[in-house]
Amino acid sequence: MASAAPDPRLKQIKVKTGVAKRTAKDVESYRKELVQQSSRIETMKAQGKDAYDIKKQEEVLQETQAIIPDCERRRDEAMAELEALLDSEKDLNESEEYKAAVNTMETIKSSR
Repeated sequence: MASAAPDPRLKQIKVKTGVAKRTAKDVESYRKELVQQSSRIETMKAQGKDAYDIKKQEEVLQETQAIIPDCERRRDEAMAELEALLDSEKDLNESEEYKAAVNTMETIKSSR
């Protein structure tokens, strides 16, 4: 009596869902950092901090701004891959993994 092995497609769905979640979280994190860094610079200027220190913080801000488009691109690619996988595996739509993936996609799309 052989037990049914788990469908490897479910594992793929789970992995792609995780990638989409992680990349969306990265985008959100960098956007928060951007706001915090901007606020930090404004506070430093208002307090009359050293120009060199302000310049260094502005460089950090620019680095954060430069990272965001790449993170958004990776998030969008992960979403496209997950969506394509779900479209090709509609027969699994009753599985928990499939439902979780659909919920994740909806959540990410609504937060863009």
